[in-house]
Formats: sequence, structure tokens, C-alpha cells
Amino acid sequence: MAIIKVHGHPLSLATKMVLCCLEEKQVDYELLVVDLAAGAHKQPQYLALNPFGVVPTLQDGDLTLFESRAIVKYLAKKYKGQGTELLGNSLSEQALVDQWCEVEGQSFNSPATTILVQIVFVPMRGGTTDEAVVEMNVEKLKKVLDIYEERLSKSKYLAGDFFSLADLQHLPTTHYLVTACGKGDLISSRKHVKAWWEDISCRPAWKKVTEKAP
Repeated sequence: MAIIKVHGHPLSLATKMVLCCLEEKQVDYELLVVDLAAGAHKQPQYLALNPFGVVPTLQDGDLTLFESRAIVKYLAKKYKGQGTELLGNSLSEQALVDQWCEVEGQSFNSPATTILVQIVFVPMRGGTTDEAVVEMNVEKLKKVLDIYEERLSKSKYLAGDFFSLADLQHLPTTHYLVTACGKGDLISSRKHVKAWWEDISCRPAWKKVTEKAP
């Protein structure tokens, strides 16, 4: 059976999400590094795989798949019964996983990534952080995390008392919020969010991913 190929970059948040899922599912894979600095993701060879010109893209035999959240869901389904069960077992558990995956994509991701872009990537490209944009999105994220705090006071993880894709999808962005943006207080100031983050960020699969590229 052909090994799964991931075209991505070890510093890419979306690539890290996919690699973490592969590690949780104990699936062998090959990371083919796309030279983003050289613009390889905008060249015809890569655009033939992913017309949007972003990373990652997964190749599994004849299947080519992009969009990190679609990729991790595919992997969790394909390798059900192997490694960590990431989708829940009952219909109600699966529905809650889907719900909190949507929350991550629709409510958490936008303010969190905006903060990250402003604090880390804008200066990296020679620009100046817009503090007003940062503050506005910090306030948005606080409201989201207050809802998480309430939820996590009732269950160990977002979808219930089991680790799932709903938690995994938060790992890359939250990691950088804490380590690169100096926004760890958003997590540590909320008792149950703090306990949840300490738990999921210490998982062996995530540690393997961050050891390859902090």
C-alpha cells in the first residue's frame, strides 16, 4: 500500500494539524516540504494538486485532498479502529464532535489567526502590528473562550470526556498564541480552559509534531 504523502510546510498551522492527526492515528506518512519562501506553492506543479495554492495537500493513492479540516476528517474515518478514536463512537458523540469542530472553524479560528498574523507574520514581512486589530480580536476570542470555560467545566474535552478532532483542531493556533504571541493569559486565566490546554498540548502525537518544528 502506497504511503500517504503530505505536501506542506512544518511551520504551517494547517500542515501541523494534519501531521498531528496522522500521528494520533499511527499512520506512516511522508512530508514533502513545499518551499513557501520560494513561492513553490504558486507554481504550476503544485497548483495541479491544489488550485488554491495553499498548504497542505494530501495524496493517498489516487486521492488528492486539500483543506486541512477535510483531510483530518478523512483520516479519522479511514483509520477508524487504529490509533486514537477521534470521531466519537455513538451518533450523539459524533454530532458533538462535528459541532465543536464547526465552532473551532467558525468562531475560534478567525480571531485567533488574526492575532497571530498581526503579532508574528506582519512584522516578519516588514510591516507594523496594528494594535487596534489585535485588541479587537482579543476581545472576540475572550468571548469564545468564556463559552469554552463553561463547556469544559462539564466535560474534560470539548465534545465530551474523550479527546477528538474538536480538540486536535485547536492545537496549532493555540500553540502559537501561547508561545509566539504572548497571549498565554487568555488560556491560563480560565481554570478549565487551562486544564484542557495543558492536557491536549502534552499529548505524545502533538509533541512529536512540535519537536520537528517548534
